[in-house]
Amino acid sequence: MKPNVYTSLGALTIAAFMAACGGGGGTKDLTKKQDELKKKKAQQVELTKEIKDLEAEIAKLSPDSSKVKAKDIEVKELAPRAFEHYVKTQGQIEAEDNILVSAKSAGVVTQVFVKEGQQVSKGQVLAQIENSVIQRNIEAQRSELDLAVTMYERQKNLWDQKIGTEVQYLQAKTKKEGLERQIASLQEQLDMSRIKAPISGTVDEVTVKVGENIAPGMPAVRVVNASDLKVKANVSEAYVTAIKKNNKVRVVLPDLNNREIEATVTFVGKNIDPLSRTFPVEVKLKPQADLRPNMTAVIKVIYHTEASTLVIPANIVQSINDEKVVYIAEAAGKDTVARRKVVKVAGVFDNLAQVEGLKPGDKVITTGYQGLNDGEPVKL
Repeated sequence: MKPNVYTSLGALTIAAFMAACGGGGGTKDLTKKQDELKKKKAQQVELTKEIKDLEAEIAKLSPDSSKVKAKDIEVKELAPRAFEHYVKTQGQIEAEDNILVSAKSAGVVTQVFVKEGQQVSKGQVLAQIENSVIQRNIEAQRSELDLAVTMYERQKNLWDQKIGTEVQYLQAKTKKEGLERQIASLQEQLDMSRIKAPISGTVDEVTVKVGENIAPGMPAVRVVNASDLKVKANVSEAYVTAIKKNNKVRVVLPDLNNREIEATVTFVGKNIDPLSRTFPVEVKLKPQADLRPNMTAVIKVIYHTEASTLVIPANIVQSINDEKVVYIAEAAGKDTVARRKVVKVAGVFDNLAQVEGLKPGDKVITTGYQGLNDGEPVKL
């Protein structure tokens, strides 16, 4: 059984410490303590040498005992690829035409012709406001107009024949034209009693009821054209020079299992909001049956694309001594070892990092990279 040199070394060290620090209330001479400590240190040096010699002898007798066990790893071999730089922000889907139709005249609602979910056409009557008084006035005015037209035509014929006075002719003409204007005004009032769809689309909301009093400006029916949708979002002013009209966009819809739609920027606002320090952008969407106004949308506005670059998982980049490093697997004779590589990160998007400092074909360690040392044996 070989002597436990580690135990002996520890005991000597403790003894030296106690000899140096222990007190006897000044009973031992300081010089004696210093000499004793010097002696113990010399013994420690000798023991350290003996330990190294023993380790070397053991290594010769059993070469495998000196080998460090290789750490299991997984790697990804690098190859150039395209990589997109983008700004990501959350927005909301809105209908280009989303109109809350209001009444133009006052009165009691006598009829509602539509219900929610119904398709309507532009100009279609949605609801009717009581208009019987206006209709009676129109009928009365038309009777007067018929007589006025007859009188005007007679006076005109006489005037054309140089019979009668000009005053009689002008009076008949003025009365006829005045009645025509009155009837036209009443027709406008009659038309205003009908609440009409300003666009073609779907009835999204009906807020008016039969028998309800309504006043000008009161909302009655909401009509939405869901075939013409867009995403509205706000982007940080830091990207004001990068985001331009027609930039490619990826629209992600969380409510539809993160479905992704490709689109382009159709509008870029010029004004920076003084509070949020953002500017508005809009992205027009192609019609899709399951898209709805007010649905949440995440947009990724692509402002730069690297045609060919090296990309690695962002999580494997480590910070060591103020440097960004990754580990790659390299052949070392018959073995494989980890090599530390200092890299420069040019951008991180979707947990992927564009890096400089590596080359195509490098095998980047993606699993088992934690705690690795440069030159440490690894196993794929």
